[in-house]
Amino acid sequence: MQKTGLVELNAVVAVAATKNFRAAASELGMSTSALSHTVAALEGRIGVRLFNRTTRSVSVTEAGEQFLGRIGPALKDISAAMEAATQARATPAGTLRINTSEGGARQILIPIVLEYIRRFPDVHVDIVSDGRMVDIVADSFDVGIRLIETVPQDMIAVPLKAEERFFVVGAPAYFEKHGKPQAPNDLLRHACLRLRLPSGAVYRWEFERHGQEIRLDVKGPMTLQSMDLMLEAAVGGAGLAYMTQRNVEADVAAGRLVTVLEDWTPPFPGLCLYYSGHRHVPPTLRAFLDVAREMTRARNENGRS
Repeated sequence: MQKTGLVELNAVVAVAATKNFRAAASELGMSTSALSHTVAALEGRIGVRLFNRTTRSVSVTEAGEQFLGRIGPALKDISAAMEAATQARATPAGTLRINTSEGGARQILIPIVLEYIRRFPDVHVDIVSDGRMVDIVADSFDVGIRLIETVPQDMIAVPLKAEERFFVVGAPAYFEKHGKPQAPNDLLRHACLRLRLPSGAVYRWEFERHGQEIRLDVKGPMTLQSMDLMLEAAVGGAGLAYMTQRNVEADVAAGRLVTVLEDWTPPFPGLCLYYSGHRHVPPTLRAFLDVAREMTRARNENGRS
């Protein structure tokens, strides 16, 4: 036997409620003839007449009453389930997993997350701050936050900061004793604080001016794996550090650090939020993207004012 669909069942309920095929057809958004054919096809398939029809009236048969009594509660349950699913789509709930660098979490992510959980208290945000790049799809993350230049090409990127910039910084007392470098290669004669990457390799300082690119394996008294420790060491006069503007701007403004070689460290595209373009975007992520875009737009507008 051919299966009966929801369209046919809803048609029967509408005709029974209105006692009029034309009114029921209007309610269902279909033609009167299509509705009549739908009901007749169902009656033929189950072998029972559900309605008595005349040119002036429509009434439900005894078999029709019994049939409606059985399908009515089921249709209500189905309608409630669909409404609940729609509501779940409209109101995010569950867990949102985010992978980010520690610096990205501190400077960009946390303000967005705080606003996000204020608006959607039924969402739990799981943040993993990781120094290494991970495959967010393979590792079951919904979204990542990294420098835009490091994001895989098959991901969708949403910029969170228009530009980023590195600075070479040192304490005033250090420069009083050792002088200031005038070109990148001068750094090879200075005490520099080296950064160890999560891979174990030591980061080479990068410079660019007028199309000329330089990468230096600097030397110095310390190799560190924490930006916080590097900043503390630089402020303490242990040597020069190569750090992002957001890491050093407070200490530069306060006079605890001084920047050098600014013309060799031009701005570049900054942090972005990224997610897979090959997967369904769940309500939790869609809402997070909306909040991130809104706050980024407001921050950029305030920065221009």
